Amino acid sequence: MGETVRNPEDLYELDTDLPELSGPVLLHSLDGFVDAGSTGQLLREHLLDALDHRVIARFDVDSLLDYRARRPMMVYDRDHWASYDAPELVVHLLRDEVGTPFLLLSGPEPDRLWEGFTAAVRHLVERLGVRLVVGFHGIPMGVPHTRPVGLTSHATRSELISRTSWFDKVQVPGSAAALLELRLGEAGHDALGFAVHVPHYLAQAAYPAAAVAALEAVVSATGLVLPSDRLREAAVKTDAEIAEQVAGNEEVEKVVRALEEQYDAFAGAADRESLLAESQDMPTAEEIAAQFERFLAEQDGPDSQP
Repeated sequence: MGETVRNPEDLYELDTDLPELSGPVLLHSLDGFVDAGSTGQLLREHLLDALDHRVIARFDVDSLLDYRARRPMMVYDRDHWASYDAPELVVHLLRDEVGTPFLLLSGPEPDRLWEGFTAAVRHLVERLGVRLVVGFHGIPMGVPHTRPVGLTSHATRSELISRTSWFDKVQVPGSAAALLELRLGEAGHDALGFAVHVPHYLAQAAYPAAAVAALEAVVSATGLVLPSDRLREAAVKTDAEIAEQVAGNEEVEKVVRALEEQYDAFAGAADRESLLAESQDMPTAEEIAAQFERFLAEQDGPDSQP
């Protein structure tokens, strides 16, 4: 296949046996771009674990992925190759707790053919009569874990956003999800996204509180009735573990207090959602990260627990 895809249907296959859908919501969260605190991953896994679902569309990953950049895992068993963990970029059909159907696009972010991919998703949106497209992920921010989790929202129409942001005009690395929202807006479709603020010293850890914030934002934007108990329980447990690790470490507590002062200064004048990076008399991100790296290196286990 060439570098361009003239027919969007060349990039995906859709089941023929589909229920009747009336203006469903399409959620999307892709691996490969920034996802601090594993926010998008935690929410995706939570929804797929808690709700009945099935795959209704599959994208052509052979055309979209660079396998040498992200090599899939294989199992070698003594004298032969036993299995291959094939990557999948799919659309699931789920039903919320009151039976309302909705869609979830998940899998690896395409390495190539972004325009073809976004055209294919737009084709699906129009083919299935999707009324709203919603994306979510986590971003590292200079905020403390001791304050409510905030988020930055963006949309193809300002009317879709209930709260404003202090971000002005900035240039940042692009993503397939961002391009999808841009192209959908240009085509007249409603789409919005949520970037959940994760304390940057917890960006590499699983941070369920951020996933809870993402879920609440999705529920508010879509009206879907989504389960949250297990995710909230995980957030409470993780928050307690973080508090236990921080307590008594003077160096870490000093950093957290500095972030709290910055947070409270902003929150006193504006909504939590407006808490974005601005120039302050504060430790630099590198200084704070270095302090927490030293702290985390002393903890047991390098995995997802903070």
